[in-house]
Amino acid sequence: MDNKEKTAEIAAINLQLSTLEQQIKAANGEAKKLTEKRDRLNDDFRKLRQETQNLREKRDSLNEKVQTLKMLRDETHSRIPVITEELRKIAEKINELKKKTPKRKQRDLQQEIDEIEWKIQTTSLDLEEEKQLIASVKQLGIQLDAYKRIENQKKKAIELREHIDTLASQANNFHQEMNVAVQESKEIHARMLSKITESKKVKIDADKLHSAYIEEKEKIKPVNDEYQMLLERRRQLLALVKIEEENERKGREHEMRKHIISEARNKLQKGKELSWDEFQLLNDENSEPQN
Repeated sequence: MDNKEKTAEIAAINLQLSTLEQQIKAANGEAKKLTEKRDRLNDDFRKLRQETQNLREKRDSLNEKVQTLKMLRDETHSRIPVITEELRKIAEKINELKKKTPKRKQRDLQQEIDEIEWKIQTTSLDLEEEKQLIASVKQLGIQLDAYKRIENQKKKAIELREHIDTLASQANNFHQEMNVAVQESKEIHARMLSKITESKKVKIDADKLHSAYIEEKEKIKPVNDEYQMLLERRRQLLALVKIEEENERKGREHEMRKHIISEARNKLQKGKELSWDEFQLLNDENSEPQN
């Protein structure tokens, strides 16, 4: 194959390379679009996964709060029966004390005691009369003591009922707060499930785009291989053309040198003066070993 044929083949290869470059450029452009879309979806997936994790942690924290509030509510409720039992015992004690109270009213007994004490303080009494009055006050005090003991038990009962009301109110507050936390936990759980569903869909779409990207790269691989093969063929042809051109150049130079030397010899034979180049070439020719 001469240089003309090689040059023609190189020109044909250049046309093929141009066509293949367009195909490769278009395929790379499509692949880039696919990777950009895929990467955006993967970013969305990572964000959704982080949001899901944040919601899960918040939900779990609320569930722990619910368990704590439930424990506090139940613990508070459990204290009420104990106090109720104390109230029952106090009621029994009051009933027993009522059986021991005198027939006279508490007010009458207190009034009589006050009158006797007033008499002792304001009246001049002999020792015997004073002793009798003091003994009467003591006896009346014993009778009045039953009423006082009943009053003390009633005060304890009032305090215990107030304590029960306080505990019931606390338990109710715990229960209400627990219900709020339960509702919030349900709402967050629903949002978390929604995020999971959304993230799964995004992941599926991202995987589809990645598969399309791989398919696009596989589809263009033979084109790339052909492109590289043509590049190598063109490189080889160009190298051969260069070698042949170099040989042709050297051949022309050799013919030119032979012509100049022949002319120089003719000049010498005719006694004409040689130029410096002619002299050098002729001298080199004479210095070269003869085959």
